[in-house]
Formats: sequence, C-alpha cells, structure tokens
Amino acid sequence: ARCRRPGPHSSITLPALCAVIALVGSAWLATAGCAQSTREAVTPEAQQQPSPQSRPRRALESGNNTPPSANDRGTTDAMKGPEANSAGSGDGSSGNAPISFDIALKKALAARGVTLESVCGEDAVSRRVLADYGAMFVASASVLPPPVCIFAGEAEVVRFQHEAKPTAANIGGTRIELQAAAMQALLDAREEAHKSSLDITPRGGAEAARRSYSDTLRLWNSRFLPALVYWNKRGRLSDEQVARLRKAPLRDQVREVLELEKKGIFFSKDLSKSILYSVAAPGTSQHLSMLAFDVSQFGDARVRRILAAHGWFQTVKSDLPHFTYLGVEEKDLPALGLRSIQANGRTFWIPNAN
Repeated sequence: ARCRRPGPHSSITLPALCAVIALVGSAWLATAGCAQSTREAVTPEAQQQPSPQSRPRRALESGNNTPPSANDRGTTDAMKGPEANSAGSGDGSSGNAPISFDIALKKALAARGVTLESVCGEDAVSRRVLADYGAMFVASASVLPPPVCIFAGEAEVVRFQHEAKPTAANIGGTRIELQAAAMQALLDAREEAHKSSLDITPRGGAEAARRSYSDTLRLWNSRFLPALVYWNKRGRLSDEQVARLRKAPLRDQVREVLELEKKGIFFSKDLSKSILYSVAAPGTSQHLSMLAFDVSQFGDARVRRILAAHGWFQTVKSDLPHFTYLGVEEKDLPALGLRSIQANGRTFWIPNAN
C-alpha cells in the first residue's frame, strides 16, 4: 500500500499511519494463506479417512485388536487337526477327548466292588486281552461284565453265564442268547431297521451271540494249528517249536503266539495280522459275556448307525462283523476311556490305553 501524506489538520503522523496499513495488510495475507492451506490439505482422499477418535471405538466394538488374518489362521489351523475331522461330522466319532481307560476302568470296577488286580493280572497276556477286548468292562450298569479277563475253563464260564441271566430270541431263523438288556437293544435296533427295509441278522449261526468256553477253544485252534503248519513249511518254525507249542498249556500257548507275532509270524486266518484280530484267545471272548453279536449286514453303514443308536458299537479293531453292547450313547464313550479310530472305513471304539 502506498502511504500518502496527511492533511495539515490530521492528528495522525505519517509513520503511524503507515504502520497501521502494514499491520492490516499482513493480517489479510495471513488469513488468505491459512484458508488456502486448509483447502489444499482436505483432499477427497483425506475426507474418506475416519477421524482419529473413531478408531479406538471400532476396536472396542470388535472386542479384539488382533489383526483378522491372525485369528483366521488360528481358526483354520485348529480345524485342520483331528478334532476338525470329528466335530459335527456325524461319522461316529466324537469331539470329546477320551479320559484314560485305566482311570475309567478302575472307577467302573470300584462301582461293582472289585479291583483291577482281582479282575486282570499284570502278565502280558492279560494286559493284551484288556487292551483289545476291554471295552466290555466299562459297559453300563444294565449288564454284567465278566469277573475276569480270562476264564480258566468251562466251569467258570457256565457259572458266570448263569449269573448274568441270558435271554433268548429267534432272529432270522436262528436262536441266539444275550444278556437281557443287550437283547432288548438288539431287538429295538432290528425293529428300527425294518422301518427302512433293512435287517439285522446273526452271522454264523447261534455262536454269533453266546458262546461256550469250548467254542472259543475250537475257534482258536482253527487259526492256531493251520498257522503252525504254514510257518513250519516255510522254515520260520522248527519241528521242535511246533511240537512244544502244540503241548503247551493254553496260557503259555497264547503268550508264545503273541511273542512270535512280534517277529511277523502271524496266526490270523489270512496270516497277515494278529490272531486276536481274527479270534479271541480261549476264555477271553466277549461272546462268553453275552455282550457281543456278529452281524451279517456289518457292511451297511445304515445298519451300523442304527446299532450305535441303540448302544451297540464296534470295539475290536479289524473284526468287522463284531459289535459289542455298551448300553450308552456314543457321545458318552470318551468318558468311559474309549477313543475312536478309523479302520477299513469304520469307526472302532477301543480302550484309550498305552
């Protein structure tokens, strides 16, 4: 701005007037500059950004400050584990982690007033029998499990079966015998199967259910004796070994067979697996307890589901027709110390033991 000299009557001196003009001009320039700076800073991109005050609020609303990708990875990885395969799959498995079978067994035996030591010894044969067939010992209170892991002979079996009070029924033209609760559950399952044009019948005649001690001995020899001949011809067993095994007491015979199987000398019917996956050792079969049933239609998944819904489960790995009555719902099996495994496209509930 150009300063003009004031008139003679003015009381404002020239220097003061120029100072005022300078101050006014500076203020105007500063205001204009700030306004321009503000307009340049507030671009369209900046207008789209949330205000700083809004970010903490969103974090609080979500309840999690962890980046979503971290949570997503954690969930995905967790569902890739074994639990993911069982959770909600409806394939007969359970999402519940099983407790120790030893703990569940001791609890079940204590409820019946007996101890593990009185039922099953510490020897290798007894422990193997318990590991392979032990599910029946934790069955519901509606049935009577056997008093021992290994019956010593026919007299013991007859005495127990009398105490267990079996009941008989004609199924598919065959008379079978089971403990009362097991039989009723089987008949109920069969009735349900009929509604879907299915059937549940015994496989192998009357011995599909109740068996005698002599039945188990006969079945054992049907595997044991041919295997001796087979392995002898192939030079894996000497003539002396074969002769000794034939004459050995049954308990020793079973123990030595299990030892030979550790070396790949198998005694099952097809000579490819343990004999205990083919037949039970004499005096150990679940059929002696009248809690087992061999099913002709074992290959039908619909039949297996119906049986499971009525308390019948597969508990002996690789024995495909064999079902055991436990009398509980499938979801309760882990609490009984049983864990599910998949084999041959089927779910087996076996003792959760080392």
